[in-house]
Amino acid sequence: MNSENSAPRPFTRSSSQRMLGGVCAGLADYFGVDLNLVRAGAVLAAFVTGGTAVLLYLALWMLIPEH
Repeated sequence: MNSENSAPRPFTRSSSQRMLGGVCAGLADYFGVDLNLVRAGAVLAAFVTGGTAVLLYLALWMLIPEH
């Protein structure tokens, strides 16, 4: 196994495709999914959890570095 390919990819917030903090864009880039699906999921999660997902988003915004 090649050691260059086995290194984990860093999780960062996007600085170019962001609406607020770039957390959803970072998640979409990291997992290779459509950005609009991640954003829709975040909005849905905010309604389903009664706002707890918003607190998680804010925490991720503060903890995850920007690239």
